[in-house]
Amino acid sequence: MKYLLPGNVHDTALKRIGWLFDEFDKIAVSFSGGKDSTVVVQLALQVAREKGRLPLTVVWLDQECEHDTTVAYARELFSHPDIRARWYQIPFRLFNATAHDSAHSWLNVWGEGEEWVRDKESDSIHDNPFTADRFLECMIAIGDYEVPHGVMLTGVRAEESPARRHGLLNYATYKWATWGSRGGGSGMVYRGKLPKQHHLLMHPIYDWTYRDVWKAIYDGGWPYNRLYDFMHQYGVPHRSMRVSNYHHETAVNTLFWLQEVEPGTWERATRRVSGIATAGQLGARDWFIDDLPFMFRSWREYRDYLLQHLVTDLVQRREFRKQIEMYDRIMPYVDSEDLAKQGVQAILVNDYHSTKLMNYYITQRARYWRDQRPARQRG
Repeated sequence: MKYLLPGNVHDTALKRIGWLFDEFDKIAVSFSGGKDSTVVVQLALQVAREKGRLPLTVVWLDQECEHDTTVAYARELFSHPDIRARWYQIPFRLFNATAHDSAHSWLNVWGEGEEWVRDKESDSIHDNPFTADRFLECMIAIGDYEVPHGVMLTGVRAEESPARRHGLLNYATYKWATWGSRGGGSGMVYRGKLPKQHHLLMHPIYDWTYRDVWKAIYDGGWPYNRLYDFMHQYGVPHRSMRVSNYHHETAVNTLFWLQEVEPGTWERATRRVSGIATAGQLGARDWFIDDLPFMFRSWREYRDYLLQHLVTDLVQRREFRKQIEMYDRIMPYVDSEDLAKQGVQAILVNDYHSTKLMNYYITQRARYWRDQRPARQRG
């Protein structure tokens, strides 16, 4: 259920950011190169300027396998005189959804002695002083370090996925505000010491639509990542445009047009990351399957076959099976064949972290309780 509130999302977001600046001494913006974080950076700059809190700290954890257009945009944004850039190009491990063999399942981002897809920036942060070596853990550790007892602003929006909508509406993160999450407190260690001061993640544009985002960029005349222009020219639907590393389980479709849009990136990426070339050559019709292959009698049979023969790593296979069995158990109200089809999609894109299955679960659970509401009310 949605409620229409007075005012507009642009002014409301400015008020939210202004309130956070009044509440906290330390504020930073988490930057990804995408349109949403672009808007948050520009709104936060406006508020910081009005409140005399410049320069604004902007943090980017560079995943190495970024688009050249994204890197060019980051250089442009970080050259802004009112921005204190914190560009992290540090070693950590990142899951590679384009490879199903254990030898290439993880990419050593900025690995020492390895051939990177591009050189590091001369003025970026090169060393990883944290014990964290995964993306999310690094983000938490960086936030605790950059804004201890403070706030990291993000461009997370509820429209993007059922999981995000669910997480942004159910509990108050700080005082009365539900549009946030706890960024610290996971036990990350910085230089051998447990941080005593954790940070919050707050999402001031959580109720914006993608149309609101693009209108703000256009009206403000703000610079943005031109990769979106290429995606638009290629026919990518606006709601499917994503800026991320191109071997992420939710961004693999980028590979279907990367060779045409950024041939240089493609050439370096195929040398660096195993499975990139195969994924790109398959295309969407082979990567995302809608029709059951004729040689299988059911989606469940097809899912079990893929699990046994496509996922060769025993640890990954065990994790996939564990997740599949869990969702089979907690979703008795969902058609078993439809659920098995979702499992097929998760295996094909090597969704080791079960992002797609979790989103499917949240969506179906919400529908189930919505359909049950009239019956409960009658009872």
